[in-house]
Amino acid sequence: MNTLNETHPVAILGAGPVGLAAAAHLIEHGMAVIVFEAGKTVAANLQSYRHVRLFSPWRYNVDKAAERLLKRAGWVSPAPDGLPTAGELIDDYLTPLASLPPIAVGLKLNHQILAISRYGFDKVKTRHRQNAPFVLRALTAAGEEEFLASAVLDATGTWSQPNPLGANGLLAVGESSLADRITYGMPDVLGLQRARYAGRRVLVVGAGHSAAGTLLALTQLAEAEPGTSLIWAIRGTELARVFGGGEADGLLARGQLGIRLKALQASGKLELHTGLRISALRKAQGTIQVIGESGTPVIEGIDEIVAATGSRPDLTITRELRVRHDAWLESTDALAPLIDPNEHSCGTVRPHGHRELAHPEPNYYAVGAKSYGRAPNFLMATGYEQVRSIVAALAGDMAGADDVQLDLPETGVCNTQSLTGEARSAGCCAPAPVLTSASLRDDDAPATGCCGGPAPAGPDACCVLDASEKALGKSGCGCASATATPAAAEPDRCCP
Repeated sequence: MNTLNETHPVAILGAGPVGLAAAAHLIEHGMAVIVFEAGKTVAANLQSYRHVRLFSPWRYNVDKAAERLLKRAGWVSPAPDGLPTAGELIDDYLTPLASLPPIAVGLKLNHQILAISRYGFDKVKTRHRQNAPFVLRALTAAGEEEFLASAVLDATGTWSQPNPLGANGLLAVGESSLADRITYGMPDVLGLQRARYAGRRVLVVGAGHSAAGTLLALTQLAEAEPGTSLIWAIRGTELARVFGGGEADGLLARGQLGIRLKALQASGKLELHTGLRISALRKAQGTIQVIGESGTPVIEGIDEIVAATGSRPDLTITRELRVRHDAWLESTDALAPLIDPNEHSCGTVRPHGHRELAHPEPNYYAVGAKSYGRAPNFLMATGYEQVRSIVAALAGDMAGADDVQLDLPETGVCNTQSLTGEARSAGCCAPAPVLTSASLRDDDAPATGCCGGPAPAGPDACCVLDASEKALGKSGCGCASATATPAAAEPDRCCP
């Protein structure tokens, strides 16, 4: 266990859902906290898409420690199965939480953290390093200031660092010069930005939920505004995973989003380009040409582009810390085998807490979406359990810190690995039980099959659900073992 110098507060970077949840847990443990937020308000990233209705209901979006603090102040929780917009999450939950005196006293808005180090220690120096407080340099309205902290929970997220349009991970040639015609994320096409897209030929690039939501909103706009046309481009060629699990999805709204997108694609109202790997954008007669890797125009006459291409973490602020990230996901290193989108797409993620989230720098943790790096499958409930475990560890409650539990809804779509190593889309995922860290070894290998979650310690089981069924004396869940062919009747399904 690391010794925490309680002379200084614990610093939280980011006043979004996970950052404020961390503050609530620290306060419950009687620890001093300081919260830095780069924006003018709490949850500044969420503010940029406050018009979007979330697909996870309130019961997944409210942290338990935060709820306890709020209820003591007279807060009435929303109906657990209601679906809030991002704006309602801010107005009805995060703003009241941030306004509670124990949090408000340490909340510093308009404070952008530029860098983190150890007081008196550069990255190279080791001896007694762990005893030195962290020093955080912040850009404020008054200029640069420095703050000391005993520990750092970095919940800055990834939303403010969007991925570029270029298929190679770099900005497409011409992307910077056309920045005034490109919006990253989820613009409010039916509200504040309606005039920008009405009557225009709009290209949406991306294969995730943000792209789907924007396409459906643009469809509504096209029905009301003549001349509005939709073009959708994705890098892949298979649409099954893009459309998601439909009715098999554990989150009804998420499943419905895919069903509606599939219906839109089938309606003929949408110009679809699959397998498009963008290398350049070119201005031509007042519109945009989209150039593929072949060097020839693939799409022409575009007025506006929405880049729903995901996001990535800002790793520059921790350059003077001893941090360890996965080489390609840029996630916290130990999480990478569990969340790699090349391998996994199930809703259930192996339980992980303070041990998996630790870095070589004692008492520094990246939490929330930032801990996932470039992996896109993060849910708020995961972040809440992350910070609960970390705060328990900082408080010295190692039994509580190690008792990590995740109860996440399945997506209804999984990736499995065949014996040849080729990924394939599975048609079914059996519902997984609540996962606990006690049920898995620390050295578990990445899953070779995915139904019900990653492969557990049992050598004769292919997944958590399979292992739990066999532990009850049953034959298993019907998934393949790690070394056998699939047991399901249909070869493209991982569960019966």
